[in-house]
Amino acid sequence: MVKKIGIVALVLALATPLWAEEVSGKIQKVDAGDRTILLEVGTQLWLAEAVSADILKEGATVKASYEEKDGKKVVTEIEVSE
Repeated sequence: MVKKIGIVALVLALATPLWAEEVSGKIQKVDAGDRTILLEVGTQLWLAEAVSADILKEGATVKASYEEKDGKKVVTEIEVSE
């Protein structure tokens, strides 16, 4: 029984990110269809469904919090400044 609980806890720990990463930069490209943005520094970010793409424009400076999911940097929160 103890082994099963330990394995379940390990799987949950690996599946759940411990904290979000942050990145900032100027938007080079917005792809509304794929829900992605590309920063000038070369970082590609995918927008989570809860994140609106309406205010994201090329040339805007952003600060984004993201989590790694399936090898993608998925934005969970984003701040935009002109």
